Formats: sequence, structure tokens, C-alpha cells
Amino acid sequence: MLSLVFEIPDTYNNLHLSKLSVQRLKGGDDLLKYIWLKDKKPILKQLPRTFKSAALLLHPFVQMPSGWEESIRENSYQHIYPSDEEILTIGKPVPWQKVMLDCGFASSEEVALALITSIGAFIEKYRREDLADRLNLHLRPDYFYPTEDHTSVFLMDRLLKVMGSNGAKERYFSDPISGDNGLLTINDTSSLDLCDLSGHELIVTDENRDYAFMSLYDSFITLLIAKDEHIENIVQLMNCEAIICDQKTSVNWHMQ
Repeated sequence: MLSLVFEIPDTYNNLHLSKLSVQRLKGGDDLLKYIWLKDKKPILKQLPRTFKSAALLLHPFVQMPSGWEESIRENSYQHIYPSDEEILTIGKPVPWQKVMLDCGFASSEEVALALITSIGAFIEKYRREDLADRLNLHLRPDYFYPTEDHTSVFLMDRLLKVMGSNGAKERYFSDPISGDNGLLTINDTSSLDLCDLSGHELIVTDENRDYAFMSLYDSFITLLIAKDEHIENIVQLMNCEAIICDQKTSVNWHMQ
């Protein structure tokens, strides 16, 4: 299992909310049928046959302007987390590598264990309260957890560019939890447009079926799969943090 870390730029200047035109599809798309990933089985052995490689994209932590949380807090019990639009317009992405250094973690696996423990997604025997406590103690007050359950808005624009890199003009999506699915009929679908559609475990592919990505429930990662065998080149062009899947990498990569 190979971990790649690339610099994440602070600003996203070319992302705008556009009017989204969606054509709903009856019966869905065969290639978008729910990919049920068994947590202990290698991911590459569970993919549709046409896909040859996979990567787990790490959702960046979110840095909001100093004093932002205090400016909107109404009481001490209120849970505060920025919306996708707020993240995109005034937030900055923070790499896991930065949080690792700040909190004294030895690996991205420890960061994942801390996060998943903190949200209560582990059964008792897998919980790492020591790591969760360390994360919450040392995490800067202007930092927020990465996006949970659905793909980070920081990654959406890059994923859309990957989808269109081979000339694809349309994108198909499916939300297996709600049963919603459709065809995006415009080429300039924005990050916020797709986030508005994004439910738990949303699956998106391009018309050529060269790429697909899927958000994963109770996690802080997005699965990217490709027909190309060298997905590390794609991830490098995306300039983001990722775990490149080898023949042993599973959804439980943080416990291997």
C-alpha cells in the first residue's frame, strides 16, 4: 500500500455554482449499481471487471478564518460545521500530513483511527480513544474535521476534471441509498452542484466509463477507480493526498 502526499493549494478561484440540469434515468445504469465493498477483502478484487486500479483520496481537514466559529455560535451546545459553500468560499484545505505533524501522529492510519473513533463509528474493541484524545487536544481551534460520508468539496473540481480528461461530456450519478440516479447534461457542472446531489455513498462515472468515484459511509475518504492501471499518475496530476491501492488494500486500510 503506497501513500502519496502532494501539496494542496490554499485557494480555489475557478469554482462557481452553476444552474444544474439533470436528466433522471429510469432503472439506473448497470455500471452504477451499488458497489458493496467488503471491509476486509482487497478493494481491487471487488471492482467491476473493466476497472484496473484504485486510490483512496483523503478528504482534507478544513481551516476557517479566525473567529468564524464564534461569530455564528448561539450557545455552547451548538454543533458548528461549515457548509460546502462556506468551505469553498472562505475555507482552506489542510493536508493530513500537517495534522500528523501538529498532533504527533506517526502515520495517516493513526489520523484515520483518531477520526473514526471520534465520530463513534468503531465498535468498542477497535476504538483508539488515546488517538482521538490526542487529535482533539492538539487540533487548532480554526481547524475542522474533514468532510464525513460524502466527497469533500475541495476534491470535487479535480474529480470533475479527471472525468472530462478523455473528452467525456456527460456524467452519470447514482445514490444507492435513496435510489436517485441521473445524467448531468452540462459540461460545466460545478463542485457545489455535485455536492448538492451528494448523498451517502454517491457513485459518479463519466460517459466513457474510464473513471468512477464513490464516497464511503462513516469515513473521510473517497474511492477513485480507473481503467488505467497507473492511477498514481492520475492522483499526482490531481495534486492531493491518497492511498494507492495494491493487491492487499481494503476499505479497512487504516487497520492493516
